[in-house]
Amino acid sequence: MSRARETAADATTANANGAPPRTPTRTLRIRLTDSPVSRVGYAWATLVGFVWGFLWSTGPITYRAGLIVFTGMPKWTFGRGGSCVGGCYLTGSNDGDRVLGHEAVHKQQWLKYGMLLPVLYLIAGRDPLHNRFEIEAGLEAGGYLPRGRHPARPQAPVTPRRDRASSTP
Repeated sequence: MSRARETAADATTANANGAPPRTPTRTLRIRLTDSPVSRVGYAWATLVGFVWGFLWSTGPITYRAGLIVFTGMPKWTFGRGGSCVGGCYLTGSNDGDRVLGHEAVHKQQWLKYGMLLPVLYLIAGRDPLHNRFEIEAGLEAGGYLPRGRHPARPQAPVTPRRDRASSTP
C-alpha cells in the first residue's frame, strides 16, 4: 500500500488503543510581529510619513541614522519634539544625533510591530516615563529626562505611625 493510502486509512480507522480516528486539520497562523505582515505595515507607515513630511517640510530633508529626516515642519504636524512614522522622522528642528538614535529605536519598533505600533503605543499611554516604547528607546536620549537622571520608582505610600497612648500622666 502506498504511503498516501496508509495515511488515509489511518485517519478513518481507530488506532490500537481504540481511540477515535484523528482527522487532519489545517491551521493558518499569521504572525503579526516581526514578520512579512509587520513589514508591510512599516512600508505603509513610511509612505504616509514620507508624503506628510514632503508636503509640510520647509527645511532640509536628509537621510541620517537610517531615517529620512524632515525638518522645518510646522509644530502642529508632529507630536512632542518630533514623530517617527515608519522610517521617517518629522520635526521642527529637534534633529541632534542623540535624538536620532532614540528615533532609530522607534524605527526598529515600527519594523517589528508594523501598523500595530500606533495602537500599542496608545495603550502604553502618553506619559513617556511609563510608556514601554519610550523607555526602550531611551528616556534621556528622547529628551524626557535630564542627563544622568532616571525615573524614580514608585514607592508605597507612607502611612503615619500611630503611637499607643501613654499610660503615664
